[in-house]
Amino acid sequence: MRFCLALSVAIGISITSAADWNRFRGPNGAGVGAGTGYPSELSLSKNVLWKAAAPFGQSSPIIAGNRLFVTASEGDNLLTICFDARSGAKLWTRTVKRERNTKTFKANDSASPTPAADENGVYSFFADYGLVAYTLDGKDRWTLKLGPFKNFYGMASSPILAGDLIVLQCDQNAGSYLVALDRKTGQQRWKTQRPGAGISWSTPALFANGKELIVLGTSELSSYYLATGERRWWLPVGSMGAMGTPLVYRDTVLSVTAGTSDPWLDPFQTALSKYDKDKDGLISHQEFLAFKDFAEHFGWLDANEDEKIDAKEWDYVRMYGMGEFGAISVAAADAKGKVEPSAVRWRFKKNLPYIPSGLVYNDVYYMVRDGGIITSLDPATGALLKEGRSKEALGEYYSSPVAADGKIYVINGDGKASVLKAGAQWEVLGVHDLGEEVRATPALDAGRVFVRTKSAIYCFGGKS
Repeated sequence: MRFCLALSVAIGISITSAADWNRFRGPNGAGVGAGTGYPSELSLSKNVLWKAAAPFGQSSPIIAGNRLFVTASEGDNLLTICFDARSGAKLWTRTVKRERNTKTFKANDSASPTPAADENGVYSFFADYGLVAYTLDGKDRWTLKLGPFKNFYGMASSPILAGDLIVLQCDQNAGSYLVALDRKTGQQRWKTQRPGAGISWSTPALFANGKELIVLGTSELSSYYLATGERRWWLPVGSMGAMGTPLVYRDTVLSVTAGTSDPWLDPFQTALSKYDKDKDGLISHQEFLAFKDFAEHFGWLDANEDEKIDAKEWDYVRMYGMGEFGAISVAAADAKGKVEPSAVRWRFKKNLPYIPSGLVYNDVYYMVRDGGIITSLDPATGALLKEGRSKEALGEYYSSPVAADGKIYVINGDGKASVLKAGAQWEVLGVHDLGEEVRATPALDAGRVFVRTKSAIYCFGGKS
C-alpha cells in the first residue's frame, strides 16, 4: 500500500488531465465531474476515505493530478496548502504576509477566492496581497501585488486558466477591471477596465471554443475576446450583486441575476424622517443602527467612508439592482455590441439563488436556494420541470451544487449534505449531517467527493 501511494505521487506530480477539478467548480466552472463510482451518501460513518484538518477559509478545494489545494488565513498569514488527494497527507504550506488588513463584511474572509492549478503549479489570489504562484512542490514562481480594492463585502471572484493565460475578474465599487497574465511568468498580457459593470463576486467562464470570456457584473453580462480583452458584446442586467458563475450550454450563455423590479429602499427624504434624529440632512452610522434589518451593512452605503450617508450615496444603492432579473438564457453565439432584450431566449423569475451558481447536467438546469428549495428547468426553453425541497436540509446555502455519475451533491451552510438522483424529476436519495459549517463548493474527481468544512477536508468515496 505504501509503495502504491509513493508511486502515484511520483508519476502524478506533474500531470493534469481534462478530468482534473483544477479551478472553481471544475472544468469551465460547470460543476460537472467525470467518471463513475461516486458515493450515493456523504456519511461520516460509512464512506469517509480520509479526513484532514485545515484552517478556516471559504475557498473551495481543487484537484490537479493527485494533489488537492486550498487557501486559508491565520491572522496576517495568507496560506496556500497542498494535500495528497489520495491519502489526505499534508504535503506543504506556503505563506505570504498580507499587505493590508481591509475591513470587509463579516460573511467574507481573506481566503474566499478559490485557487487554480495546472501542470506548472498553483495560483492563489488574496485580496489583501494579490496573485501568488507556486510550483507543485511549493517553490516560489512569481507574485503580482494587486489592490487595494474598494469592496465593502470583500472579493470572491476566483482566477481561471485559459489557454496560456490566467485571468482574474476584479470588480469593485469603482475601478472594476479584468486582467490577464502569462501563466508562466506572471507578466500582464492585457488589462480591461469595466466602467458601469457594477460590483460582482462572480467567476468568469469560457465561451466560443475558449476564444471568449463570459463575465457577469451587477449591471451587465458581457463577453470579452480572450486574446485581447476587448469587449465583444454586453447585455444590460439588474442584480443585487452578481455571484453565480455563468454557464455555457451549447451556443447559449445561462446566468442568474437576482434583482428587484421596485426600489427596495425608501426615498432619501422618507429615510431622513425615520432615522435623521439630529436633523442635519444626513444619516450617521449611529442613526443607521435603527435600520435593524440592514444595520450591519452601513459600509456599503457610506461610499466615501465619512461615517455619514448623503442623498447621492443613498440613491445610488437604492437603484442598485433595478431592472430585469431572473434566470436568463442569452443566444450569444453571433452577438456583437449591445445585446437587445430580443436576444434573451427565456427568463425564469422564481426560486432564484442568490449565492449558489446554477448547474446544467444531462440537459437539465438546476437551481438551489435558501430553504433547501431545488428547481429543475429545461435549459433550452426555461420550462419548469420540477420544484421542491430537501426537507431535512433547510437553512442558508453558500455552496453551489455539483454533479457526477447520475448524482447531484448539495450542501447547506449548516453542513447538511443532500444527495439527489439527477433528472428532470430529481429525487432526494438522502441527507447527512457533516457536523459543522460549510461555505465551500465540493470538488469531484475519480469517483471521490471532496468537501471542505469549517475545520477540515473530507474525502468521500466507496468503502476503503
